[in-house]
Amino acid sequence: MGAANNVTRMLDARKITYTAFEIPTVKLSAIEVSDYLHMPPEEVYKTIVLRREKRGKAILAVVPAAREVDPKKLAEFLKEKKISVTTQRDAEKMTGLLSGGISPLALIHKGFQIVIDESAIERKTILISGGQRGLQIQLAVQDLIRLTDAKTASISS
Repeated sequence: MGAANNVTRMLDARKITYTAFEIPTVKLSAIEVSDYLHMPPEEVYKTIVLRREKRGKAILAVVPAAREVDPKKLAEFLKEKKISVTTQRDAEKMTGLLSGGISPLALIHKGFQIVIDESAIERKTILISGGQRGLQIQLAVQDLIRLTDAKTASISS
């Protein structure tokens, strides 16, 4: 597998500085990715797909590897009555991506609302999935926010 895919081509076209890391193509948790790449778990972020109670496109929550998205905090931030984490199967169906490869960078312009845990703002760069299993992308937090039109909030516990 080459490190080039739609995400890396988009980043190259927009002249965004990033580092691509190839890892095993099996489904790895964010903690396993952190261990494999010898990176602190605070720098590795995972994307969780959540469903609104009422109709509307799903939400992508980007949170640190060692933390969990807090649906109540996220619902409060988005002024939603209730939000729930999807199953792995539903997340794959809704995004068209395999679990372990779900990335906000691969879902730009697909209508997902993206919220990144505010802890990311304290970091210069973070590592997220590159849109497929086996590819991780490290990029500046501000570039990720700008590219995905993400909001930041305290959404993890």
